[in-house]
Amino acid sequence: MVNAAPSHPSNVGPDHAAGLKNLQQLIQLRWLALFGQIATVEVAFHGMDIPIPLQPMLWVLAGLAAFNLLSQLRCRNQRPVTSVELLLTLLVDVGALTALLYLSGGATNPFVFLFLLQVILGAVLLPVWATWVMVGVTTLCFAGLALLALPLPLPLDHDRGLASPYTQGMLICFVLNAVLLVVFVTRIAGNLRERDTRLALLRQRAAEEDHVVRMGLLASGAAHELGTPLSTLAVILGDWQHLPHFSSEPELANDVAEMQAQVARCKSIVSGILLSAGEARGESSGETTVCAFLDQVVQAWRERRPGANLQYHNGFGRDLPMVADSAIQQMIGNVLDNAHEASPGAVWFEARRENGLLTLTVWDQGPGFAPHLLPQIGKPYQSSKGHPGGGLGLFLVFNVARTLGGAVAVRNLDEGGAQVRITLPLLAITLPEDEPHGT
Repeated sequence: MVNAAPSHPSNVGPDHAAGLKNLQQLIQLRWLALFGQIATVEVAFHGMDIPIPLQPMLWVLAGLAAFNLLSQLRCRNQRPVTSVELLLTLLVDVGALTALLYLSGGATNPFVFLFLLQVILGAVLLPVWATWVMVGVTTLCFAGLALLALPLPLPLDHDRGLASPYTQGMLICFVLNAVLLVVFVTRIAGNLRERDTRLALLRQRAAEEDHVVRMGLLASGAAHELGTPLSTLAVILGDWQHLPHFSSEPELANDVAEMQAQVARCKSIVSGILLSAGEARGESSGETTVCAFLDQVVQAWRERRPGANLQYHNGFGRDLPMVADSAIQQMIGNVLDNAHEASPGAVWFEARRENGLLTLTVWDQGPGFAPHLLPQIGKPYQSSKGHPGGGLGLFLVFNVARTLGGAVAVRNLDEGGAQVRITLPLLAITLPEDEPHGT
């Protein structure tokens, strides 16, 4: 006697989800076993005229059906299923089977071998200690039935082959055991494979996030180290600009001015790295709005790529307040950089609001992603650029989006080119509209 039920364990971890699914499988198997037992009792009493206590046995089966209904209700609340709970569930099955066998011959009943089904289910579902509990309990139940059960008036006419009622009962018991085990073990194996797949994905995500943390630490350390020499260069170039030799030669003065601009740009990049690492946040972040932030990101990108043809459309609609986030700015910049490298002629960028999400779509007219790389997009060092470090841009894009509770979808367009769509929940990036916000 075993069990199963409908449910949706998608909001718990892999082990908890597997526990809920295993409980559901038990409930389903119990329904199958109940129907089989009811049919067996009815055939034995009405079809074979075996004098068994029909009413008490039907009461036991009715109690088991009520327990199964309660188990179905329990599955709906999505609480994790523990090993102790599964053990108690199987012990209820053992108790019901023991009561039925007590009323119908005890250890001489051919269906006594259903105890083995309970032990096998325990071995599949439970930890070792609980499995041995099942072995001990079923052994005691078997021994108790041999000593105390009501006798079953069946002749031991084994020489009649399948014409013997006892042999027929053994055959039915074997078929019932075999069918239930095949159904159950097949489904449990599927649950375990699904759990292992989810665990593997979680391990991969943890490894990727650890990779991002290491990259962030490396970038932050490098930015700190570069800060001092860049400041020294800025001071020296400022002094040179006032020297008579440089001021009297326009060409040298222009070179010094260009060098000062490049040093200032390097310092800006270093500040951006520190900002992304969570440092110096108070210096640069401030309250803005979604539309203003996106417009600023596009303007800054155009200034870095003066010859780029970027077609930008902001269809966000009613504006919302937010705090400027350099991580999102760098994420958008990485996608635009990749699109521009693939399609120097034209790149399109569109922002929209859809069902509580900020949707950012970038597409180009380039060759698109290599088909064999599409499933790997978002993993580190998966790139068709053919140089060391390739693929880290989209890897960081995926991780920033995932950190904010969003997602990234990448595909090749039918008309040519590639499309990257980023969706971010507005609740994760915007500020409440009814409260004042400081910077």
